[in-house]
Amino acid sequence: MDRLLSIEAFVRVAETGNFAKAAQQLGVTRSVVSHRIQQLEAFINAPLFHRSTRHVRLSEVGETYYKECADMVASFNSLTEHMRDLRAKPTGKLRVQMLPGFALGHFGRLLAEFTELYPDIDVDVIVNDRVVDPIEEGFDVAFQMFPPLAESLIGRKLFSVRRLFCAAPEYLERHGAPNEPADLQAHKVALYEGYPSRNKWVFNGGAEPVELSLAGQVRSNSVHLLRDYALNGTCVVCLPTLVASDDLLAGRLVPVLADYALTSFNFSAVYPATQRRALKVRTLIDFLVERISEEPAWDRPLLEQGWVR
Repeated sequence: MDRLLSIEAFVRVAETGNFAKAAQQLGVTRSVVSHRIQQLEAFINAPLFHRSTRHVRLSEVGETYYKECADMVASFNSLTEHMRDLRAKPTGKLRVQMLPGFALGHFGRLLAEFTELYPDIDVDVIVNDRVVDPIEEGFDVAFQMFPPLAESLIGRKLFSVRRLFCAAPEYLERHGAPNEPADLQAHKVALYEGYPSRNKWVFNGGAEPVELSLAGQVRSNSVHLLRDYALNGTCVVCLPTLVASDDLLAGRLVPVLADYALTSFNFSAVYPATQRRALKVRTLIDFLVERISEEPAWDRPLLEQGWVR
């Protein structure tokens, strides 16, 4: 029995809760993973999982064994990456999940610089706005606004996602501008449905925070579609500044309710704890943190104008 391979198979099954997914991530067949787990169970003389036709969950022994094994796999991967780092630049395939709001208009430029600096890293970027578990879906790192879904995941903040309500000048000429948050109830509003706060909207700026529930006549999982929709003079829309900044500065969109700051969210890199020292993952995250900074380029002029806080 190769104990390291068996332990790695055990950790993958424990994290994914699925033999088939673990096998896919390891690049072997399901039967190979099952055999490695059986060998490990025979070696320690105890069952590691409770199995049923639909579910796989850790046994009491497995719960105790998992943390030590996960740390062991992480240490081995870290040592391997470190030895590679001593001899060469980072190498290998990096599978990334990225939110469209950042992927479109920003990440392409950064990715071009990154691949120029690290030509031995192959990057596979999947763009969608789903909240994913990178372990379960086989990503090295996911970039999202939601905190990690499990203790086996680590989150590292890249920047704050600021938001504001705005509208095209044509819309405001016809319908006027809302003066306070409650006025939005009388306007045609378009909203992004993927914020962590869901349908709860909190406005800060008055004596006390104002909380509203806004249904929105138009809702979408695409902030770019909502921006384009608003540019046609159709509505008041809430957009992240990383999408709206250029149109605001050019006057194609006008901020409304600028005295009321909306809650911001953290845009974070979320990755498995077993990857916390992986060189290729660390290299990409460190690169993005360095290039973007806490106050991104798209926010600085809006902060100077006082349109966001």
